[in-house]
Amino acid sequence: MAATRRATLLVVDDDPIIRGLIHQLFGEKYECSTADRAEQALEYLEVQNYDAIITDVFMPGLSGIQILQRIRELHLTTPVIFISGKSEELQESFIGMGAFAFLSKPFTLELLEATVSKAIAHHQLYREGLEGA
Repeated sequence: MAATRRATLLVVDDDPIIRGLIHQLFGEKYECSTADRAEQALEYLEVQNYDAIITDVFMPGLSGIQILQRIRELHLTTPVIFISGKSEELQESFIGMGAFAFLSKPFTLELLEATVSKAIAHHQLYREGLEGA
């Protein structure tokens, strides 16, 4: 019987405190990578498909909308969870463009954990369906 693969998570945030906190929260449970800007995350996505991505909306360089569009081109089914303290009014737009979830800062770690868990389960079920087809 094959070993179960650890789920993968990519965290993209220009704030090292937020990035570190999220990595600490999920690092033991998932294979967790971090990027401090969208461009770095897209380099990772060229070589790996993640089970879920958590990303800030506003960072230097590419915007949240631009990163979502590029992720959809590379990995159509990867759940993308946006976190932001500045753009609650954009929530519907991001969801309409295919984001899995949008969490407004401040959010609870319990809410983030539940959202990530749902996103990864959703992606793994989709992948298993493809492999079984």
